[in-house]
Amino acid sequence: MSAISREEVAHLATLARIDLSPSELDRLSGQLGVILSAVAQVTRAAGDDVPATSHPMPLTNVTRPDRQVPGLTAEQALSGAPESEQQRFRVPRILEED
Repeated sequence: MSAISREEVAHLATLARIDLSPSELDRLSGQLGVILSAVAQVTRAAGDDVPATSHPMPLTNVTRPDRQVPGLTAEQALSGAPESEQQRFRVPRILEED
């Protein structure tokens, strides 16, 4: 007997907005039952003494320390701009004002 009934598969398909034929419901009921059995086996294998993990090896984030470095002044940043206005880049207007 499958761990998930045909009616439960039909309900899941409705929730997922998937239109399944009667033969697809029968087939998926069996397949989902196999998946649920496999998950149950894994659950039984992991005892209370086995801590839950998301990755078998410990992960460490490799980053460099933050350092403050001097940035460009407004004059330096705008030195190569074709046009500037009030310490900003001046660009052509692309939107009309109403």
